[in-house]
Amino acid sequence: MTDPRPAPFDRRRFLAVLAAAPALAALLQACSDDLGVRARSSDGPGASGETGELRSSLSRDPADATLGPAAADAVNAFGLDLYRLLAADRPDDNLVLSPASIALALAMAAAGAAGTTLDEMTSTLHADDLDLHRAMNALSSALDARNAAGVQVSIANATWLQAGMTVGSAFLDTLAGQYGSGAATVDFRREAEQARVDINAWVAERTNDRIPDLIPPDTLDEATRFVLVNAVYLLADWAEPFDPLLTRDAPFTTASGDTVDVPTMVNETTLPYATGDGWQAIELPYRGDELAMLLFLPEPDFLPLFEEIFLVTDATTYLEPALVRVFLPRWDTASSFGLADQLGALGMPTAFTADADFTGITTDEPLYVGAVIHQANITVGEEGTEAAAATAVAGEAGAAPPVQEPIVLQFDRPFVFALRDRLTGAVLFLGRVADPRG
Repeated sequence: MTDPRPAPFDRRRFLAVLAAAPALAALLQACSDDLGVRARSSDGPGASGETGELRSSLSRDPADATLGPAAADAVNAFGLDLYRLLAADRPDDNLVLSPASIALALAMAAAGAAGTTLDEMTSTLHADDLDLHRAMNALSSALDARNAAGVQVSIANATWLQAGMTVGSAFLDTLAGQYGSGAATVDFRREAEQARVDINAWVAERTNDRIPDLIPPDTLDEATRFVLVNAVYLLADWAEPFDPLLTRDAPFTTASGDTVDVPTMVNETTLPYATGDGWQAIELPYRGDELAMLLFLPEPDFLPLFEEIFLVTDATTYLEPALVRVFLPRWDTASSFGLADQLGALGMPTAFTADADFTGITTDEPLYVGAVIHQANITVGEEGTEAAAATAVAGEAGAAPPVQEPIVLQFDRPFVFALRDRLTGAVLFLGRVADPRG
């Protein structure tokens, strides 16, 4: 993985850390005043929550549901931009990322940005025409509402700040009012490694140990002033589970050209189906029909060009019910990225330099983004999906007229998946299966 840290310079670091992972919502409490809030230090020696907590006195604002689809469009456009850079850099690898998680975390960071830094972040997020924070509140609230029998979606936001640092009230108000989040205060100056351990423990607890070590050793140090984490967890059952008795080994030609045998699920049923120039797609609904996994199958040797040009709406606009016989491999994979270079290339380089402006967080000392770290993982099987990523597809065979022949979709070569919220259109997880073995 590319080292997420930029070359050091004589300024304090602002570190944004992102995780797509199982999580439970957590709110941190504290107080605020009109001029700013000073992060308190306790008498305790640790770097965990013992040091203190900050939170605006504001309650979370009611979400404006009408803003959700526009926020989803922005998240999807940003996610595809980022996916294309990562896919081109890793042409033979499995990929999984959460556009929603990354966008939410960057939006929270943007709450403390100003000037060129804010303009670049807003543009990179395709949010120039949005009330960014109200829109993200609408989207995350809509996704939180998807919980029902057989489906769990959880979004958690957390922030760690240097104890003793004066924090802008407007920044804390936005965290509380639009993201339902407060901030823990820790002593990065003296206990950076303990802070890393504590933050990783927080992530591990909320991911059921799926992501036990989000922040690598030596990433935090005495210059760190701020760590932000967003976590998204999805656990969902297929509307029609695959029959495990039908799963069998079948050949799969990997992105590197090797042919391997992998456990492959089989089903024949009526599913939303679309086709385009060089690709086919199906959508596999989860229980309740509010979430679904969209699976794109490019023609052989067409994947690199497909990844450069495809849009999720290419399929969703033209989906029509069809009798489909699906052969889909099980897969279990994970990805880990340092995203500083990619985000700079997408249009927000200033945040990672000495010219960064995060005075909305504090004016005590200059801040810049030292790293953006993203981890995501996904497990797909006969029953459904669990992880910090997307999951697979299917259902039991449905009745069809005897004269109707099924469309056969054999996912026996690299394919692309997008796990999306059908009501807003937001893509929660996006990725490529280059080798189902992981």
